[in-house]
Amino acid sequence: MTYEARNEPFFLLNKVLNKCLSCHYKTLLSLGTCEAEKDNLPPVLRAEEKVTVHFLNRDGKRITVKALTGESLLDVVVNNDLDIDGFGACEGTLACSTCHLIFEEAVYKKLGAVSDEEMDMLDLAYGLSDTSRLGCQVCLRKDLDGMILRVPDVISDARVDSEKESSTAPPKV
Repeated sequence: MTYEARNEPFFLLNKVLNKCLSCHYKTLLSLGTCEAEKDNLPPVLRAEEKVTVHFLNRDGKRITVKALTGESLLDVVVNNDLDIDGFGACEGTLACSTCHLIFEEAVYKKLGAVSDEEMDMLDLAYGLSDTSRLGCQVCLRKDLDGMILRVPDVISDARVDSEKESSTAPPKV
């Protein structure tokens, strides 16, 4: 038996962790993983717990969804086809701020430190608050069950032509 075959679970876990860390999904404590890699995990490491997340949309409507621990909030919106305009333009590559969310202070304190890259993108977000985070950088854990997130009233979306005004863009002055 080869070294790789004897240590296959280790190599598989290492592959997943490297992928997750490169995506900024740091949910090792909850044994969560990136959605794209969850099917490759041994059954013991699959996150099967679901948590409830409440989004307060721009139009004032409350959207409630159940999602797996380990999923990013961006994944939750995309995978559940939630009606949040312009959300996740860069598909989680930390190249925009369209997945900007505002957290309750108690929940925000549970999330951990904000990376420099995320802070750079948050600097471009409209409606920034002391409890703002990017949804692509926050993964669900059991202790976040029932959290309420507010979607900011406006977004900065580079996909909208500078000549054309968007209903989600701030008014031109």
